[in-house]
Amino acid sequence: MNILVIGGTRFFGIPMVEKLLSDGDRVTIATRGSAKDSFGDSVSRIIMDLNNSASVEKALNGKNYDIVIDKMAYCANDIKRLLDNVTCDRFVHMSTAGVYDLNHFDIIEKEFDPHEGEIVWSDRGEFSYDDGKRNAERALAQEYNDVDWVSVRSPFVLGKNDYTNRLLFYVKNVLSRTAMNIDNMDSRFCVAEENELGRFIALLSKTGFTGPINACSEGIVSVRQILEYIEFKSGVKPVLDVNGVNAPYNGTVDNSLNLEKMSSLTNSMSDVNSWIEQLLDYYIDMERIND
Repeated sequence: MNILVIGGTRFFGIPMVEKLLSDGDRVTIATRGSAKDSFGDSVSRIIMDLNNSASVEKALNGKNYDIVIDKMAYCANDIKRLLDNVTCDRFVHMSTAGVYDLNHFDIIEKEFDPHEGEIVWSDRGEFSYDDGKRNAERALAQEYNDVDWVSVRSPFVLGKNDYTNRLLFYVKNVLSRTAMNIDNMDSRFCVAEENELGRFIALLSKTGFTGPINACSEGIVSVRQILEYIEFKSGVKPVLDVNGVNAPYNGTVDNSLNLEKMSSLTNSMSDVNSWIEQLLDYYIDMERIND
C-alpha cells in the first residue's frame, strides 16, 4: 500500500508508522518539518503547513495514495484543504471521544452522527477542540462522502511519549508534595494506551470498516486509583487542597465508550489495569532520577 500520513512523528503516531512499515507499506509523512523523526530512509517526507492552503496545494495537488491517515485535522477547513488537493481510496481521520457528551457509561458511536448538523467551515482556534473535530467529521460525512472514510474516536491517550504530561502531573506533584486541587477523585473514565492505539489505527486503515469507531483500552480508571498507587509505590501521601494547582483531569465525570465495533476488528487492546501501573512506575522512576 502507498500511504500518506499527516503527522506521525510523535506519540502514538510513532508505533502507527512502525506498524505500517513492518507490514511492508510505502509510507510518506507530511509535517511542517519542525519535529525530527527516527524513521530514517524507511519513509518519504513532504513538508507542508496544514493551516495554509497554498502550502497544502503545493505539497499535495495531483498526488494519489491508496490510504491517507490524518492525525492533524482539527477543523472542517483542514479536511477541505486535504481532500481538495489529494486523492485517495481511503481516508482515516483521528477524531476524539470529545465529540460526545462524555457523561455516561457505554457511549455508542451513533450518539454523535456527523451526517447531521450543519458544517461550520472554520479554522483552528475559531471553535473549541471538540467542536472543531465535530465539524471535521461533518465535512467528511457530508461534503466528501464519495471518499471511503473512517473517524477514530479516542479518549485521553497515555504513554511514555505523552507530550501533554497529564498523567505525569499527578506523579510530579505527589512526589514534590505540591498541593493539588482535584474535583473528581472517584469519577471513572476510559483511556487509550499509545502503542496499542497506534497499531490499531494502522490495522484499521486496511480494513473495510467505514464511519466512526470508538477506540481505547478495555476497562476504566479513576484519579483516586492513580493517586493510591503513586502513594503505595513512593510512600508519599498526596497533598489535596482546593487552593492547590488544578489537576488536568478535573471536570471529567463517569464515562466509558462502547467498544463492540473495535472488538470486531481486533483483540489487541488490553485492559487499562494491565498496563497503567507499569506506566506510573516508569514516571515515578523518571522523576526520582531527575530529582
